[in-house]
Amino acid sequence: MGKIRINMLSQATSVDGQGVASAYIEQLALVKECDDIFEVEVNSRKSNFDIYHMHTVNPSYRARFNNRHVNVAYVHFIPSTLDGSLKMPKLFFKIFKKYVISTYRKADEIVVVNPSFIPPLMELGIEKDNITYIPNFVDHEKFYKISQEERDALRKKYDIPLDKFVVMGCGQVQTRKGVLDFIEVSKRNPDKVFVWAGGFSFGKMTDGYHELKAIMDNPPENVKFIGIIPRDEMNGIFNLCDMLFMPSLSELFPMSILEAVNSYKPVLLRDLDLYEEILFKNQECYAVGKNVDEFDAEVKKLASDKKYYEKYSKGSKVISDYYSKEHVKNIWREYYPRIVEKWAPKKKLKTRK
Repeated sequence: MGKIRINMLSQATSVDGQGVASAYIEQLALVKECDDIFEVEVNSRKSNFDIYHMHTVNPSYRARFNNRHVNVAYVHFIPSTLDGSLKMPKLFFKIFKKYVISTYRKADEIVVVNPSFIPPLMELGIEKDNITYIPNFVDHEKFYKISQEERDALRKKYDIPLDKFVVMGCGQVQTRKGVLDFIEVSKRNPDKVFVWAGGFSFGKMTDGYHELKAIMDNPPENVKFIGIIPRDEMNGIFNLCDMLFMPSLSELFPMSILEAVNSYKPVLLRDLDLYEEILFKNQECYAVGKNVDEFDAEVKKLASDKKYYEKYSKGSKVISDYYSKEHVKNIWREYYPRIVEKWAPKKKLKTRK
């Protein structure tokens, strides 16, 4: 059997500041490293591939799903998770959701980035045997703990006092990300600095745009919105803070969390079911809250209790160690050959020998 030829279909990098793009970049680089068994191209117009792997649900990519290759859809979101992210006319939103569902159904194989997506996909009529959970990962050569001197230099760059406790939020500025709760907690902690890295990746289509824009234009004195930061600069941003606070109301697969934990800083999250398995809630790797009062109490305790802070610093390291590059690489090395062998009898694969 020759090398498996894979056509990666994606426009994830066309929009700045979204986690899907980070996940796509990392997965593409990882699979390309396996050049002993895979040949990889991106958005190729050629037809002699064994696998078409669709990362974003563009109609032009869906149209290329056919019986001459294995069609893989990478599911970074399910229709219900779109609520609170984009603001569209109701009819258009309804049509878009139906399109997404039909696209997933058209695929031969589904890869989910979060195991919590599997039950709702099965409810949509997708067979469990055709769904595979493969986690995202973070390259530790790109995200790591930096020195105190480097941290201090970055704080000076962003005009953040060296002696302040810094709470960081990260992601697109939208209702779903819990920005309003982030601001409310900042008001209750005027002695601390709250920094949000991210912006309106989808402009005025963003849910809650006008309310959030007004806050960004006139934030509390202890809050800094530093905008969309290039990914190659985000390691420094994660390191300049003392903790990550992500009060998202719903999430897909939290790439920013996986990146942030490599700085070994505590993470405070809303108590969402989807985090429980992927972030090891049973091991108490991250602090949780259900509302502003609980978030406020956690922030105060992390800032004042050294043992409590150290507990969740160690928890971040546990998460960091699990989502390593080599672990996930081995999963992909098994996955692609398995699905080619599975579908070969039903497909007209040109490059199989």
